[in-house]
Amino acid sequence: MHDLLGLELVVVLGVVILACGVLARRLRIAPPVLLLTSGVLLGFIPALREVHLPPETMLLLFLPALLYWESLTTSLREIRSNLRPIALLSTVLVVATAGAVAGVAHGLGMPWGPAWVLGAAVAPTDATAVGVLARALPRRMVTMLRAESLINDGTALVVYGLAVGFTVGDEELSLPHVSGLFVLSYGGGILAGLVAAWLAVQVRRRLEDPLQENVAVLVTPFLAYLLAELGHASGVLAVVVCGLVMSQIAPREGRPDTRQQTAAFWSLATFALNGALFILVGLEVQAAARNLTSVDLLRGVIAVVAVSAVVIASRFAWLFTTPYLIRALDRRPQQRARRVGSRPRVVMAVAGFRGAVSLALALAVPPTQNSGEPFPGRDLIVFVTAGVIVVTLVQALLLPEIVRWARLAPDTSVEQERHLAQTHATEAALAAIPQLGADLGVDPEVAQRMQQEYDQHLRVLRADGQDGGEGEAVRHDQQEMALRLAVLAHKRATVVALRDEGRIDDIVLRQVQTRLDDEEVRLDRREVTD
Repeated sequence: MHDLLGLELVVVLGVVILACGVLARRLRIAPPVLLLTSGVLLGFIPALREVHLPPETMLLLFLPALLYWESLTTSLREIRSNLRPIALLSTVLVVATAGAVAGVAHGLGMPWGPAWVLGAAVAPTDATAVGVLARALPRRMVTMLRAESLINDGTALVVYGLAVGFTVGDEELSLPHVSGLFVLSYGGGILAGLVAAWLAVQVRRRLEDPLQENVAVLVTPFLAYLLAELGHASGVLAVVVCGLVMSQIAPREGRPDTRQQTAAFWSLATFALNGALFILVGLEVQAAARNLTSVDLLRGVIAVVAVSAVVIASRFAWLFTTPYLIRALDRRPQQRARRVGSRPRVVMAVAGFRGAVSLALALAVPPTQNSGEPFPGRDLIVFVTAGVIVVTLVQALLLPEIVRWARLAPDTSVEQERHLAQTHATEAALAAIPQLGADLGVDPEVAQRMQQEYDQHLRVLRADGQDGGEGEAVRHDQQEMALRLAVLAHKRATVVALRDEGRIDDIVLRQVQTRLDDEEVRLDRREVTD
């Protein structure tokens, strides 16, 4: 029965992820909102009420993988240029939010220890939710939101550990002790991440098989997390540091086929993991409502509303006070160039989504204290945390309208830099062809044919940059690409027909089709980037 339930769960998760993805495009609703709602509705099915999200699975399996891919695909240059606001958002704001929530929870009758546990659980923004919901924003804003959500989990986990330890009777709070834990968490996490990245590079340099190298890539985030946990440091920060370091090293060290496999695997894996997480969070939201026993439902809803208001208000207050303080203290020209108006800050405030990490922390609260007494208000902590996740994700429905209201300036920097990179790389390649051809001893006709091809591509790039893609060179290139794609489709149909007639084997079909697919994907990608 349990095996059958597991199989049914896999099918249900897959079908719901697929259906919500299709509906999200048609209805123009953020996929996490539909996935979360679907999870809540699935909770009405009796068989699925036995399904729960183990906090250990989230914190030790899902989190390292998701954080690593987010770190690999973010912009380290933008993080460096916005390091101060990111550092403040991911540390001071987390502690301030946790403290504000603790104060409100204590005012509603919760003891201080559990109140701080609740505050630590709902304080960090969620990297997966932010990565999915805020990707359409300008690059600088997306980078700040993603970097904040990558790092603030580490701060929240330290506060959470202190609050839980104090409540159950394991921790003695003092300034030196708390300061030491923060130093150990951040310093040890950074060191563990650097060590894991170094080990990953050494291993990958000695591997030649793309599959083996991707196994090493898959193990890397879990190695970083494990090293940090062994040293009682921040596993979250270790994974993030490791990912950022590898994002700088991998383009030089990695092999092309390995990078292609990595991108394909991680894109699919993180998409599936994210979707499954939001559905499981929805299931837990309903379970939290059913298991609420320490207070009645009305008091629980009041607590959700109060805590949600504090979480949202804390973020707004931070984003509308600290920038002015920084402006007063730092008047350097480069600082003035980074200033943003009030409307973009509203977008940043609304994009502070909470997600699975918050719920995992709430579910990880031990059921009893060292004395054997039940942990005070544990069911209420889980219920309120689930409610805050729902409230903040509902803000995603408002985000498109708020973005339009904010009238954010169009961000063309990525397109401009991509055009710059393609143009410079093509110019450098064109200039190097004669010497490279001579070094390799290729026939002059071969080198000349390649020069003509690169020269044509360079003319297309220059025309695209000058006339916005409307010139004759660009039009001819687009026509040639369309013709090449049509020819490839014809070749593919011919090869399939040969297989159907029994003139070639399926193995041969797959080999030829792989080459045709690679060529078509290359043309499609060129069409997107050009």
